[in-house]
Amino acid sequence: MPNLAQLPARDGDAANVIVETSRGSGFKLKYDEQAGLFLLHRVLAAGLIFPFDFGFIPSTRGEDGDPIDALLAINLSMPVGTLVKCRLVGVIEASQREQDGRTVRNDRLLAVPADIPIYDSIRDIGDLDAMLLGQVEAFFVAYNSQLGKAFEPRGRGDAAAARHKLAGAMVKPA
Repeated sequence: MPNLAQLPARDGDAANVIVETSRGSGFKLKYDEQAGLFLLHRVLAAGLIFPFDFGFIPSTRGEDGDPIDALLAINLSMPVGTLVKCRLVGVIEASQREQDGRTVRNDRLLAVPADIPIYDSIRDIGDLDAMLLGQVEAFFVAYNSQLGKAFEPRGRGDAAAARHKLAGAMVKPA
């Protein structure tokens, strides 16, 4: 299996997202770069499920030391490990207080598949339902609370802000 963390983060104007946990899942998987496998990271509290496919953008690093997080704002569930060529449409800006007390930025980029016509009309965060975005933020607040962390949404950014965030997180593959 190739090292997914060394795949290119971008393909032209699109970002590559690796699905780490599928929509509707009650458990969180995490890609282990050394093992080259997706490992069970945690089981969510009863009734808590991922609202969208959750993944990462390879060849990036966020302030928390992990690859940049991305949510696929689609009504499908992709298999774990799928690479999806995506168009970034926005960002949920957030800070996260870790268990050790330090606070880091832990934004969530929002994306849709770049080459699937049904998503052509979704170009920016304003094309997504505001109530649904609020529910996604509430999910991450509850999810992190279960871990003894505090996730605090700070705002939302448009597609240009998401692309800027991605550009600032790019790292060269080892």
